[in-house]
Amino acid sequence: MISKRIFAQIREVRLLLALTVGLGLAGGLVTIFEASFLSRIVNRAFLGHAPLSRLIGLFVWLLVAIALRALVGWFSEVFALRVALKVKESLRDQLIRRLFQLGPIYLRGERTGEVASTVIEGIESLEVYLARYIPQIALSALVPLTILAFVIPNDWVTAIIFVVTWPLIPYFMMLIGRQAEKQSKKQFRTLSHLSAHFLDVLQGISTLKLFHRSRYQLQVIRRISNQYRKTTMDTLRVAFLSALALELLTTLSTAIVAVFIGLRLIAGTMNFQDAFFVLLLAPEFYLPIRLLGTQFHAGMNGVMAADRIFELLDVPVQSIEGNHAEREVFETEWETIQFDHVTYSYREAEYPALSELDLKIHRGEKVALVGPTGAGKSTIMNLLLGLMTATDGIIRIDSQPLTPSIAASWRKQITYLPQHPHLLKGTIADNLRLASPECSFEIMIEAARKAGAHDFISQLPYGYDTMVGENGVGLSGGQIQRIALARAFLKDSPLILLDEPTANLDPESEMWIEQALRDLFKEKTVLVIAHRLSTISRMDRILVLNEGKMIDQGHHTELLSRKGLYHKMLTTYVGERGNYRDQNPVPIHHPS
Repeated sequence: MISKRIFAQIREVRLLLALTVGLGLAGGLVTIFEASFLSRIVNRAFLGHAPLSRLIGLFVWLLVAIALRALVGWFSEVFALRVALKVKESLRDQLIRRLFQLGPIYLRGERTGEVASTVIEGIESLEVYLARYIPQIALSALVPLTILAFVIPNDWVTAIIFVVTWPLIPYFMMLIGRQAEKQSKKQFRTLSHLSAHFLDVLQGISTLKLFHRSRYQLQVIRRISNQYRKTTMDTLRVAFLSALALELLTTLSTAIVAVFIGLRLIAGTMNFQDAFFVLLLAPEFYLPIRLLGTQFHAGMNGVMAADRIFELLDVPVQSIEGNHAEREVFETEWETIQFDHVTYSYREAEYPALSELDLKIHRGEKVALVGPTGAGKSTIMNLLLGLMTATDGIIRIDSQPLTPSIAASWRKQITYLPQHPHLLKGTIADNLRLASPECSFEIMIEAARKAGAHDFISQLPYGYDTMVGENGVGLSGGQIQRIALARAFLKDSPLILLDEPTANLDPESEMWIEQALRDLFKEKTVLVIAHRLSTISRMDRILVLNEGKMIDQGHHTELLSRKGLYHKMLTTYVGERGNYRDQNPVPIHHPS
């Protein structure tokens, strides 16, 4: 069970690993000297009847050897843990970077709980493998060879027994290890499934309560937990069987050594000091391989986790920014954004989400995207945000292609207001400063005033230092939206992308945000996914999308006069608050 990918990660800490193995080998040498001193003391005291005064020197050396063995063992443990810590830090950094590079589009297809479990528990489970198992692989060969070198001059018969019996232990380990690997994989998959399902239940607990399905989910979690218990017990059963086999083999091997030594002592062909010295070393000869067997099962979970970690690291990334130096390529004002025959297809989708889209947006223009579900509106937003790369075609900012190497720099030009903005756990000030970390408190207050957020923030117990929970827990939807809008004022970017931020708000909050958006839009380029007639009618141009294609464009009154899909969408249903129904007047076959 040696993972080549994990070994590749150890290259950066190979000096620490060498020190760990070197100290372990030094501990083996000290053990040999310890056995030598002890055999001399016993031989002289009980057979030579030497007085205590003649043994004091040997006792001192024996105590020094014992203390030195403990000290070497402690340092070896420290260096081993440092190896594990540095590799875990490196892997966690790589994994988190890769998840950021993959972006929200990829993560939508993954279960949050399972990914979180891999990043946290999965990487932590590598510690035993890195700090115990890998050094023990080297020690299980080096220490027995060292002991063998000291045994051969004293007792060649015991040396032959060592050479014959030692290979049997790893052979039986390999046989049992195959079954252990299967059980460990099953255990890790069950744990990942349990973590993912538990987080899903927590996130959807309100929905489960409303539909009276919370008790049923308790049964599901109980069933998955029971499966995990069974797989854990099966894994432990194999581990205990392996431990039994190892202990039995090493005990029998040591017993064989003891029998042959005893027979030769009785026959008078071997002196007591050499016999006792070799007998003391017999358990130490088999100890490293026994420890390897113990660490094998403890480290197996780490290997299973590593498979999942490297699976995520191997996912091809379309928009890798980390491999390119970030360049400020938009220092001068740009004038146009152009889509040239842009096509995008999602994984495993039957039809492309966008098909040969041609689109040009001029600086300062206000543009709305309308169309049925699956028309490609969100895909255009994600492409423009640099979260995805077009399958075919190209997006240009003036004459500059929007490539992965400049995606991060380009996003500095964009303010994005989603329908459901996210607030991180922390203070309101912390959440506002995400848009401008270096802004002064006065500038932050001014942005909050423009967004209509300052008044309610001032009334909170600690004002801008009030803590909010994950995803804005403790604030209303309208308050969260105003804080997000204040972030937009703070960033002050020339391009604003919106996904109808006034949806699902009460009339008062909607009125405040509509007014703030008018101020935000001044002298800005705006692209909005629109669901409200009040928003659509104010736009300079409306793009009508269907099945990944732009089928019409123009001003609100112009499009209505044509009596096409836009006219049908607006006249089929207009609600009291001016929403048009986001329905499917024609068949839609693919997601946006």
